[in-house]
Amino acid sequence: MHIARSRSLIEGPVASRLILFSLPMIAGNMLQQVYSLVDTFIVGKYLGAGALAAVGSSYTLMVFTTSIIIGLCMGSGAFMSADFGAGDRRRLEEDMYISFVFILGVTLVLYVLIYPGMDGILRLLKTPEEIFAITGEYTRITAGGLVFVFVYNYAAFALRAVGDSVTPLVTLAASSALNIALDLYFIIELGLGVRGAALATVISQGFAGAGIMLWALVKLPELKSAFRERRVSRTRIRKIIAGDLATGVQQSVMNFGILMIQGLVNSFGTVIMAAFAAAVKIDTLAYMPTQEFGNAYSLFISQNEGAGKADRVRAGTRSAAAIAAVFSLAVSAFVSALAAPLMRIFVEAGELEIIAEGVRYLRIEGAAYIGIGILFLWYGYFRGIGRPRVSVLLTVISLGTRVALAYALAPNTALGVTAIWLAIPIGWMLADMTGLYLYRRTESTWNRMTEGSKEA
Repeated sequence: MHIARSRSLIEGPVASRLILFSLPMIAGNMLQQVYSLVDTFIVGKYLGAGALAAVGSSYTLMVFTTSIIIGLCMGSGAFMSADFGAGDRRRLEEDMYISFVFILGVTLVLYVLIYPGMDGILRLLKTPEEIFAITGEYTRITAGGLVFVFVYNYAAFALRAVGDSVTPLVTLAASSALNIALDLYFIIELGLGVRGAALATVISQGFAGAGIMLWALVKLPELKSAFRERRVSRTRIRKIIAGDLATGVQQSVMNFGILMIQGLVNSFGTVIMAAFAAAVKIDTLAYMPTQEFGNAYSLFISQNEGAGKADRVRAGTRSAAAIAAVFSLAVSAFVSALAAPLMRIFVEAGELEIIAEGVRYLRIEGAAYIGIGILFLWYGYFRGIGRPRVSVLLTVISLGTRVALAYALAPNTALGVTAIWLAIPIGWMLADMTGLYLYRRTESTWNRMTEGSKEA
């Protein structure tokens, strides 16, 4: 059974299709960051450095947890996109059903693991005693929204797989506005402290998840059919679970490394924690466009791979690399020049020590955004051609280098916390070089196969 492909990525000018498809994804992810950015801004301004450090520490933990779910949804999106590109409706429906059941099951398992072990996790992260209680309170509430994270990302990747990157943006715009309103009301008007920030986030996530799922059920006949028929093959189950797990592992390994860095940062005290919490928000916003561009590029690759259009895959890779490089260099210049004013958005002007450390972090890491920009493309490329395990390898190289250098140098040398900041771009560059080598090997293999088929 074949499907209409009116919104496909397998036709039209390569660069413009990539940009137009990616822009709503970039805007949507920027809006998604508003959930945590509003928390950070209001908590830092109204509740002080201790609460800011608590929210920052919890944010890193929750990013790691949600990265598992997002990674699984991302992996499923690659399968859906390839089948959409191939015009195979039956297998698209099969992908949708298997993915939903599997990822929902993983989400429920996460609940079982997180809540009983919450205090142990926070102690493992070396959370200071003076903020232990409020960190735990904030984390327990925000962890309740994991199911909403699953519902939103599942529906968003299903829609993007068939060429609709606008609906997730509209949904997040509405939920972000709700988040801002609830943050102001709960924290300033009701005086609920960090609990109010957490409640605002969870309610907004619930709104986003419910809204986009209802829309997807209305607009995607394949999704409705998938839940109605529920006929799946064991072979497809194994393939999707293996692919999803590879992408989920890649995302969770990436964020587990960040979680380990958070533990090391925490050992340097509340000032460094607060600086890191604020700087990471700026950092994430700075390279978030290239991350989402990499995700859009991955869907472009998988659709064209499914349609058998190798020339468009190559052209898309060249265009994506040029776009990511130019954007990353521009953002590096911007963040380096305006590091201090950007820090003062989240930290009171009088907190000079926190601002100074945040500026140092931003100028060291911010100068190398091209490294993470290209790395996101490698992740997307190998996921798009059905080799997500390579993305896992690149993540292990990037984060392994980062963690190893940080833990070896920060506590034991005069560099101190600066070693943590320096280790980040070094890890990116090593992973980029590995990705380039593996890409060239893949291209060489494809060229030999093409020449062989022509000779035959």
